[in-house]
Amino acid sequence: MVFNRMTIEAETSEPQVAQAPASTPDGPLRKVRLIVTKVSIVIPVYNEEATIQHLVELVVNSSLPEGLSREIVIVNDCSTDGTAAKLDQLKNFFPSTEIRIIHKPVNEGKGAALRDGFRSAGGDVVLIQDADLEYDPKDYPRLLQPIADDKADVVYGSRFIGEPHRVLFFWHTLGNKFLTSFSNMFTNLNLTDMEVGYKVFRKSVLDRLELRCNRFGFEPEVTAKIAKMRPRLRIYEVGVAYYGRSYEEGKKITWKDGIKAILTIIRFRFSD
Repeated sequence: MVFNRMTIEAETSEPQVAQAPASTPDGPLRKVRLIVTKVSIVIPVYNEEATIQHLVELVVNSSLPEGLSREIVIVNDCSTDGTAAKLDQLKNFFPSTEIRIIHKPVNEGKGAALRDGFRSAGGDVVLIQDADLEYDPKDYPRLLQPIADDKADVVYGSRFIGEPHRVLFFWHTLGNKFLTSFSNMFTNLNLTDMEVGYKVFRKSVLDRLELRCNRFGFEPEVTAKIAKMRPRLRIYEVGVAYYGRSYEEGKKITWKDGIKAILTIIRFRFSD
């Protein structure tokens, strides 16, 4: 019996597996190329004596994506209450956690404290955590997963896309949304919450930035600068819970910081 050669080859050859294109867009087909192994959680602190130890306990016990370890970098911005003493007790409470504490001799503001924390960070991912219990470390997995999956270089949280939040000030919310829209006009991004406290960066991104703002101007400044970076960064946004404080409970940002934010947005659109 004579068999067709092509028929024999078809029956005996190995099944052919479709190969992914050499270059694929972000999405489920994209292979992980940049593996991250350690997150540095940077916490700027000023006069948070009542909350700092509980906050660190939440950070220590929070879940992380598989394969990620953590270090905690706390920058005390020359607090005038008992914060420094509370911080110095942390290593006794959490001996198995890598905790680094920086006590600044002069109060310079959140932006300056973050710069000190970034310089000290040893991880390949940096996550910013406020010390006032307004943001929940239970959100770490959703904040970190886009970077762990190599889908993002920067991840912003958002208080305005569906997660639980405490109902507080109408004008404060309106101001936040105005500043985000104003920032988007200058950066051509489509963020919903530029001023959010939860921001996550690859350390390699932060190392390329020259940040200058010392106070709350950090938020619009870093947003303007990551928007201008080339090659263009992959920026993601995920919903986070928000438990805002009233001013009686210690909230520090005011309308004056909103005016400064507007000026900062304009400044860093046209300069570095």
